[in-house]
Amino acid sequence: MDPRERKQILGQWGVRDPNTREARESERLQRDLEGSPVQGQRLRVRARNFRPSVDSYVVSLGGPLPYMQRLAEIDRLTDLLKEGLREEWQRLAAALRDQAEEFSAAWQWAAEGWRYRELNELIDRHNTYFPVEARLPMDVRRRDHALINGKPYERPRVGAAWALERFPPELNAALPSRAASAEAVAPR
Repeated sequence: MDPRERKQILGQWGVRDPNTREARESERLQRDLEGSPVQGQRLRVRARNFRPSVDSYVVSLGGPLPYMQRLAEIDRLTDLLKEGLREEWQRLAAALRDQAEEFSAAWQWAAEGWRYRELNELIDRHNTYFPVEARLPMDVRRRDHALINGKPYERPRVGAAWALERFPPELNAALPSRAASAEAVAPR
């Protein structure tokens, strides 16, 4: 930007002469006001239906909002859960390498006994408070909150069925392929 133009815009030396556009707008306004009953009278100030809210004040300070922090924590805990489940799944498969039925029963028992409570509590909090915190609009046709990128905002709870869907109780799926394990063992 040209420094002279910036100085003209930001200058604090008083009222400047109107440019041609401002002069035309002023003339048009004067023509509109001719014969108006409120010309020359003070107008009352309209009260706005606006009150600064706490959340808008916090947003103005910067930083992630609570629902953003909660979503990041849900993603972090989900990744940790998947990692732990994968390790246990592969450990059981290695221990029960030739016993497919025992592996299936042991893995289902392990998946059902896994602790999902902390993550599920966070997911429940997200599902309860997210629409309000994110100010999701209502979809009148669906009679629910609007979809986000075509999907509902709610996160599904996790549990044994969720774990078994990702890590099936099949020994062949849990064991690394024989070719891959041979390559890993072979010296280079």
